[in-house]
Amino acid sequence: MTPILNISCYKFVPLPDAQALREALHAQALAADLKGTILLAEEGINFFLAGSAQAVRGFVDALRTDARFADLQPKESWSAQVPFRKMLVKVKHEIIRMDRPAIVPSAGRAPAVDAPTLHRWLAQGHDDSGRPVVTLDTRNDFEVDAGTFDGAIDWRITKFTEFPDALRAHKAALADKTVVSFCTGGIRCEKAALLMREEGLEHVYQLEGGILKYFEETDGAHYHGGCFVFDGRRVLQSDLSTQPEIAPEM
Repeated sequence: MTPILNISCYKFVPLPDAQALREALHAQALAADLKGTILLAEEGINFFLAGSAQAVRGFVDALRTDARFADLQPKESWSAQVPFRKMLVKVKHEIIRMDRPAIVPSAGRAPAVDAPTLHRWLAQGHDDSGRPVVTLDTRNDFEVDAGTFDGAIDWRITKFTEFPDALRAHKAALADKTVVSFCTGGIRCEKAALLMREEGLEHVYQLEGGILKYFEETDGAHYHGGCFVFDGRRVLQSDLSTQPEIAPEM
């Protein structure tokens, strides 16, 4: 059986033509026999796709011909089956809802730390300046329950729009630490890191590429459990494997 390539990717970039893009990308994805979800908004693109490696990579290569998407770097994993039932392309108000219009990642990102660097910081117990490092999980509570970094801060939010209030309630405890926000693929922790900076926390980073990139580029140490994903695979292990039997997403 030919393995299925699964990718996830996002980019914050102004897309005033999101509605027109929806029609074009939907047609291209269907023509390539891809399944998954593409979310578009004026703030950017977020997508999860599955299909043959040739079809998936061809779709991404076509996307990159648009200068706004030229630097897309999807995270890859493999499965025996396609974990989606349909191909959906939607236009939304935000590609990840936070309800904080002042947070505009395309206008400037918060500093990021790559997976190998975080791996090293967690092993040594501090950053390169000697400051204590804490990881902050920005995902929903049920996602955290599937797995997270050892000792990660978990505010038990049930949706991302609760993150700003949770931050204000706990901000004082983060003031003297280096805070690395993380999520599945990077999109939530990118907005979270910007908000923390806006709220006055100085030593804040986002984990570049999220948990999936950490799994891809390290041995998964300092993380326990798996990573919840929003498709039929449900949970990926640190080697990006899943259970042999998966139920496609409805």
